[in-house]
Amino acid sequence: MKLLSDCLLYAFVDTVYLHGRGPAEVARSLCEGGADIIQLRAKDLAAERVREMAVEILRVTRPAGVALVINDHLQVAIQTGAEYCHLGQEDFFDAGHRHTSELRPSGGNLGIGLSTHAPAQALRAVEAGADYLGIGPLFATGTKPTARPVTLDYARWAAANVRIPWFAIGGINLENLDQVLAAGVKRICVVSAILNPQDIRAATRAFKERLVAAQK
Repeated sequence: MKLLSDCLLYAFVDTVYLHGRGPAEVARSLCEGGADIIQLRAKDLAAERVREMAVEILRVTRPAGVALVINDHLQVAIQTGAEYCHLGQEDFFDAGHRHTSELRPSGGNLGIGLSTHAPAQALRAVEAGADYLGIGPLFATGTKPTARPVTLDYARWAAANVRIPWFAIGGINLENLDQVLAAGVKRICVVSAILNPQDIRAATRAFKERLVAAQK
């Protein structure tokens, strides 16, 4: 698996955007397109179904050397041996947790990512031992229509102040990617702009090539 610091493109198998395609099929296209890390997001499904989907996806991601993140479902991540679990503020701090060590199984290597929407939350998440941060949403996004955009100002702050790996998220597409990169962003999360096109592999590759070129 790549180190988080070497990951540029964080992609998703989001059940809202499957459009009739199987989760493993989508994961394979993402891997072939160059995704560095993939999150399984299934907000509308029971934990057991999420677990089944995770097992299917791991059969694809493991041979490809791509880490799998389970959104929200900590026990599913532990049970399936997924590399990471991602939690929102409400699932971590609002649930009474103070440090990620409280959630990691003894002797396990499970990584924990935390969503943040403001500098104070980012600082708190780093102090809590998060392996990586989500920074956003930068722009309005249909993935989370009620979330207020944090704008590129937050990304500029993160570029200057956050020393662990972080990924900008929220409404990022090929049209606004240049301004996102100009704000100091190196790593991005992309959902609908990759999953809505019929050719997921090509959409993934388009983002990855732009990200790699920006590092030169």
